Amino acid sequence: MDKFGKSQSVKRTEDVRFLTGEGRYVDDITPQGALHGYFFRSPVAHGVISELDVADAAEADGVHLVLTCADLEAAGIDIAIAGAVVKNRDGTRAADPLRPMLAKGKVRYVGEPVALIVAETYAQARDAAELVMFDADDLPAKMDLATGGEAVHDEAPDNRAFDWGMGDEAATEAAFAKAAKTVALEVGDNRIIVNSMEPRGCFAEWDGTRLHLANNAQGVWVHKDNLIKSFGLDPENVRVTNPDTGGSFGMKAMAYPEYFCVAAAARALGRPVRWMADRTEAMLSDNGGRDLTSLAEFAFDEHNKITAYRVRTKCNLGAYNSQFGQPIQTQLFSRVLMGVYDVQTTWLQVDGYYTNTVQVDAYRGAGRPEAIYVLERLMDRAARELGVDPWELRRINFIKPEQMPYRTTTNETYDVGDFDRLLTRMHKEADMAGFDARKAADAKRGLLRGVGLCYYIESILGDPAEGAKVVFEEDGSVSIYVGTQSNGQGHETVYAQFLSDQTGIPADQITVVQGDSDLIKEGGGTGGSRSVTTQNNATLATVAKMTEAFTAFLADEMGVPAGAISFDDEQFRAEGSNLTPTMLEVAEMAREKGRDDLLTHHARAKLDARSFPNGVHVTEVVIDPETGVVTTDRYIVVDDFGNLINPMLAEGQVHGGVAQGIGQAVQERVVYDEDGQLLTASFMDYALPRATDLPNITFMSEPVPSTANIMGMKGCGEAGTVGALAAIANAVQDALWDHGVRQADMPFTPHMVWELLNGAKIAAE
Repeated sequence: MDKFGKSQSVKRTEDVRFLTGEGRYVDDITPQGALHGYFFRSPVAHGVISELDVADAAEADGVHLVLTCADLEAAGIDIAIAGAVVKNRDGTRAADPLRPMLAKGKVRYVGEPVALIVAETYAQARDAAELVMFDADDLPAKMDLATGGEAVHDEAPDNRAFDWGMGDEAATEAAFAKAAKTVALEVGDNRIIVNSMEPRGCFAEWDGTRLHLANNAQGVWVHKDNLIKSFGLDPENVRVTNPDTGGSFGMKAMAYPEYFCVAAAARALGRPVRWMADRTEAMLSDNGGRDLTSLAEFAFDEHNKITAYRVRTKCNLGAYNSQFGQPIQTQLFSRVLMGVYDVQTTWLQVDGYYTNTVQVDAYRGAGRPEAIYVLERLMDRAARELGVDPWELRRINFIKPEQMPYRTTTNETYDVGDFDRLLTRMHKEADMAGFDARKAADAKRGLLRGVGLCYYIESILGDPAEGAKVVFEEDGSVSIYVGTQSNGQGHETVYAQFLSDQTGIPADQITVVQGDSDLIKEGGGTGGSRSVTTQNNATLATVAKMTEAFTAFLADEMGVPAGAISFDDEQFRAEGSNLTPTMLEVAEMAREKGRDDLLTHHARAKLDARSFPNGVHVTEVVIDPETGVVTTDRYIVVDDFGNLINPMLAEGQVHGGVAQGIGQAVQERVVYDEDGQLLTASFMDYALPRATDLPNITFMSEPVPSTANIMGMKGCGEAGTVGALAAIANAVQDALWDHGVRQADMPFTPHMVWELLNGAKIAAE
């Protein structure tokens, strides 16, 4: 760790401005005099538009413009919002229906944008929306994950978007046929609404030639490419910026109709236009997460070794293909299909369905939490049915360290891992020896205690290449330009700390610059836990180029051959010279000599392989059978994130991920009625976890440094959520098992748990 970070728990420098109200979010930086946008949204889930008259709205006080889909098309805009498409099992392309920027011909979910009203004030735009004459011939809402029903799209007449498969179906079938024992479990993974602290928003401005869009996203390049395609503009005439962003979790990475429409309005009017969602609008229109049901099955030999694994999943895409909706529960789910277990016979089959609900896309972990949830729930059920300790069943089936590098059936190569070591440490740290006493003490008080175990592994996703640019400024400070985008992860601290470690430049003299396509020409954005690993890899490449250039310059200054000069991460040195300049001093020497070419350094670097963070989550829950309330009492995490730059920030990421996992498992519940109306469209009806709902979370690092990058690092941004879901669910199931409950699915709301307990009691009578 000497070379790649000092592993210091440095406090986040950006928090000072955030906590004192100095953050600059998109709604803080809109140009003076910007007009306000308000979207008229569909009040029905499914229908053919029979009337859309915006004339009265266009004449209302303060209104400058009303845009419909027809107006966008008349302006020559390509109205199609792109979404990735997978292939069916027969090799054909999955359904790829048009997703228009504004509703065209039909509406397909409550909240779908139909028209944009632009006015001098927000109130005027909102009031004018009341004057839009809209009617639709209602069609039955498609709400279930099955073929049939009223077609959401003509391209998918049975409402199945794709039929995808991966693995060897025949070999898996054969393994099940000769298995000594099989275990099956069907589990649901409930839909969530992301609810980032800052809702989505943007503003756009047009100077007659160039379009500038500022939005709160996870990177600027996806949105720039979208605008170039849709508006037919040259790349140099499109600028996208991301200011401070108040949370994202995958949801803000994607294309959304509002960004295109606001940009179109700004171009049409020649004035800046702003839009900011309110909370209910966000709940109606933000991409949802999860929403799938899986039937998972193990085949075992007589020694409790898993011989085959089979999963059949039905997933909800919502009304349209969102940017990554199709790949998430197929390709991304498959990345960690078999987790940390040594099984070489698998089959994954996924059917994707369109429904009259908002789109489903990435949410913290994007496919990997879903896969691990299914796998680890089944491991727990298998242990019960086989009569084996769940810790021991995992040990029997772990991939062993001597098998590394290990090629999985889904073409991932785990470079390193010592899973038994982490599990052994967890058994001690979680005080499993004391669990029975804790359970007995609760039982005396009429409470039910359960313990849940989850061993997860995650595959780091996203572009493996990234760039970094280091600029020595005239005032003696240094700027590092990065291709990722912070949404609250602490990038400003981590990147400055890492550059400081490698160069000796004081971290407080380093400024991190992000989120501007004019300043940073290429980048992969933030997502898939890629940021710190890929960005610091690029920083290393830039420091190497900088050191080489400075060494060549110093050869003349120090009067020694360049090969005699060394750099020890703080100073340049050479035998025969009394000069021992720092990086900052060399930059100042170069500036005095007019060598401006030495003041800016840039490099791109690509990781040859992904890293695989993994770890163990153990939690204990306490259930009050009188009320059904589930309390998460103890939570312990032992993680292998490889080498850590800043353990405090890594721990913070785990805490946040676990909180979101507990939220989905215990409280968060999206409810649509049979007509597609969202019944949980405010915090009066949708429960997010509060501080009082969360336990103290104990985090420990047990690193096995990655060989996939020179720094030995593994991403940690999503790991907390990947491990939390099954840990909580297994704990609840454990608490309920002795009371006759054999199937417990998230979310474990008080009403749901109370019904499970009382249903089991009635069945037993």
